[in-house]
Amino acid sequence: MAMQITTGKYKIYHIPGQKIGCTTDLEKRVIKEQGFKRTEFEVLFETDDIKEAANVERTLQKDLGYKVDIKPYDKLFNKMKKFEINVTDQTTTFPVPYDEINASHLADLQWETQYGPVIIDATDKIDWILDNIKKSMFSRDRSYIYNKALYEAGPFQKETKHITFNDIRQWADDRGIIANGDSKTQFVKLMEEGGELAQALLKNDKKEVKDAIGDMIVVLTNLSSLEGFKIEDCINHAYNEIVDRTGKMINGTFVKDA
Repeated sequence: MAMQITTGKYKIYHIPGQKIGCTTDLEKRVIKEQGFKRTEFEVLFETDDIKEAANVERTLQKDLGYKVDIKPYDKLFNKMKKFEINVTDQTTTFPVPYDEINASHLADLQWETQYGPVIIDATDKIDWILDNIKKSMFSRDRSYIYNKALYEAGPFQKETKHITFNDIRQWADDRGIIANGDSKTQFVKLMEEGGELAQALLKNDKKEVKDAIGDMIVVLTNLSSLEGFKIEDCINHAYNEIVDRTGKMINGTFVKDA
C-alpha cells in the first residue's frame, strides 16, 4: 500500500480497517496526530473543491462500510474556523449549548491548559467530554468542562481494531492482489521487509521491529493465499511438525536433537 503524499488541497485518505477521512495536511493529521506511517494509508481522491471533497468522503465512507460523518467536511471546516474556545486555569468553555454540542464540534480541536496540551485525537476522549460537559451559568449558548478532571481521566487511547487474517485477506482481495498478484513478487516483497526487520534489530528500534514483523505477516498471508493456502493452515502444519521436538539452546539458537 505504498503511497506518496500528494499536493492537492483537500485529500480523502483511507486507513484500511479504520476509517475514511478528509484533510488538507496528511503529515499533521494522519502521520503525527494519528500515528500512521505513509505505508499504512492511501489517498483515494484529491480536489481543490471543498464541497466535492465532502461529498466524495461521505460517499466512500458509505460504499466501503465505514461510519459516515454526521456533518459533511465542508460544514465542519467552516464551523471550526469560527469555533473559538475560552480556556482559563479551571475550565475550557465551548461556544455551543450544553444540549447541542456533539462529536463534530470537538473533532480535531486542540488547546493548551495548565496541565498540558489537549488534542482531540481519540474517540474515548470525545466521549468523556460529552459525558462530563456542564451548562454555563452565564450563557445558554456556552458549555464547559473542568481541565483537571479531563487530565485526571486520561490517558485516552486512539481507536484501534484487532485485525484478523480474514481482514488481511479481504484487504488484499479488495485491491486485486489475490486475483492479479504473483507469488514471486510477494516473495521479493517479503525479502524487502526482512531487510527492514534486520536494520531495525541492529538499531534496536522496537517500533520499527514491530512494524516490520507486521508487514511480513501481511505479505506471508497474501503469499499463502496466492499459493492456494490459508496462512492459519500453514502455521498449524508448521507447529505440528515442531511441537514434539526436543533439543537445547546453543548460542541463542534452539538446536533440535538428532
